[in-house]
Amino acid sequence: MIQSAGGLIHNACVPDPAPNAELLRSLGQLTRGLSALFWGLPAALIICAETLRADWLKPLGLVPALAALGLLFYGLLQLGGFQKQERPWRAALDRAKLLCLVNFGFCPFLYWQNKMPAQQFFNAAVLMLVLSALVFLFNLNVVLRQLGAMLPDETLRNETRLFTVLNRWLLVGLVLLAAAYVLFLHSDSWQLALGGLADWLNRLGFWALTFLSLLPLALTMALLWKTKEVVLDGVFGPK
Repeated sequence: MIQSAGGLIHNACVPDPAPNAELLRSLGQLTRGLSALFWGLPAALIICAETLRADWLKPLGLVPALAALGLLFYGLLQLGGFQKQERPWRAALDRAKLLCLVNFGFCPFLYWQNKMPAQQFFNAAVLMLVLSALVFLFNLNVVLRQLGAMLPDETLRNETRLFTVLNRWLLVGLVLLAAAYVLFLHSDSWQLALGGLADWLNRLGFWALTFLSLLPLALTMALLWKTKEVVLDGVFGPK
């Protein structure tokens, strides 16, 4: 599998009077998809957070959040043009697409919860969106690991293998801490038992979860950029 992908990029690097148009098209789609995911991840995080809590996005309704999530789905669609015959790669990519569509379906609840924050159903839907987004990020790391295994760069393969494992453990820990944090917020007995310490733990838990969510996001973006650079260097040669 690795040799096959390596041959593809190697062939693209060798001057040929009649280059393989299908190969160049698939590599172009791969780089566009990686770029869309790189820019779409922070855009989706910022815009969805602002849709949930800010007033200045209300006149635009759901359009910014849907556009940001649509950029992620577009990136995944572009990745699908590469190595269509590899089943593990296709399976991971299809799971990521499905989770992206789930996030797309939960997205309207961000806007509705902003307009009606007292509705518990909307609050629960937003929590489900957060959980789905974490699972999506988890599976995106699986996609990157499968992609790195198909490319001929040994350094990229080692970095992808190491950091995707680290990212997935961070995301599992983040889900467990988030669940404990939500239970703590809804537990009146713990709030009363801790007294004034409860407010301090509430703020500490929020910032801890924020930091832990940004770390795997940053590592995933770094892997996306590194993979894109490897593909471009394989096609056009190192800078």
